[in-house]
Amino acid sequence: MKNFEFHNPTKIIFGKDALNKIAIELREYGKSCLLVIGQKSARGSGAYDRVVKVLKEGGINFWTLEGVQSNPLLDKVQEGIEIVRKNRIEMLLALGGGSSMDTAKAISCGVKLNGDVWEVFEGKKEIKEALPVFCIPTLAASGSEMNGFMVITNMEKGLKLAAGSPHLFPKVSFLNPELTFSVPENYTAFGGVDAICHLLEPYFNGPYPKTPVQDEIAEGLIRVIMETTESSMKNPKDYDSRASLMWAATLALNGLTRAGVGDHPFPVHLIEHSLSAIYNIPHGQGLAALLPGWMNWKAEEKDEPQKIAQLGKRCFGIEKGLDDKMAAKETAKSFGLWLNKINCPKCLSEISIPSADHEKIAENALFQARVWGIEDIYNKKTILKILSFCQ
Repeated sequence: MKNFEFHNPTKIIFGKDALNKIAIELREYGKSCLLVIGQKSARGSGAYDRVVKVLKEGGINFWTLEGVQSNPLLDKVQEGIEIVRKNRIEMLLALGGGSSMDTAKAISCGVKLNGDVWEVFEGKKEIKEALPVFCIPTLAASGSEMNGFMVITNMEKGLKLAAGSPHLFPKVSFLNPELTFSVPENYTAFGGVDAICHLLEPYFNGPYPKTPVQDEIAEGLIRVIMETTESSMKNPKDYDSRASLMWAATLALNGLTRAGVGDHPFPVHLIEHSLSAIYNIPHGQGLAALLPGWMNWKAEEKDEPQKIAQLGKRCFGIEKGLDDKMAAKETAKSFGLWLNKINCPKCLSEISIPSADHEKIAENALFQARVWGIEDIYNKKTILKILSFCQ
């Protein structure tokens, strides 16, 4: 196991009465907040009204930034920054999925920057401070409620980029699984895939070979996410399924399974960010279309089948007598079958992305690779080869 430091400062309040404690927690940091929500679901589900009621009763002044879309836009971040500055708002409260939470994070640091917040995503500016952020997730997926990462799309430049900082960890996140009851079947599935991919990136790409603690945690969470994604799709109001899925998705990207595996890239996310930037598809859908092919590429082209074989034997019941390469191929096949079982694509052709587009996808992904400093590993030639396995 590699040396590591693990510190997650986010407080989690979990359960059916979690929202009742919003005002109590916010008052520790100020008396005014910008409530960041999506386009329809927060109001339609009644979640917005519930949160507003608690804020009013708790004496928290608030303004609402509405209309955050999937693959959240820089324009909305800039709109929020202006509202916060104009009204001297002290905090951000995000209600929604990863898009609302990431928008709130971008606003929180953008307010403190002298210049364009997009420069943070381009790696030109460092986040040195941010307003306090609080999160109320309504979708089990991104894990943004317990980490310091954010992803924003710049439509003008055609780029979807990620950035992070310890200053972006939410102060408190309020997790009520009931808020996920109204999530549509397809987004429940996409969220499950997103959470699984958050676990697989360090699992497959960590440079240190002996990480049994991290492996066992990741494999256990993957099994839970697969099971509860299916059960939540079958019965959307099954509280126990939704609760387990929500907590597993939160744990998937809070740093726990990454601690000790060593520095590693997020190559599947690297390429998917380009897919959703170019085609505006849901993030989880894009990840699904890439994952089986990426596994086959890693096993065959890169000749690193061992961890994929391990995953298959522990999570998919792949026969233990198979050699690693054959087991890895069977793992990718089994994972693809599970994706189709939950109505997710297992390759790019299933979401109508043609091989003729590989060139522009690879070119787009290179920008993020440069910002992350991994262009030497994931160069254009490598990305094109991965895409050929995913077609």
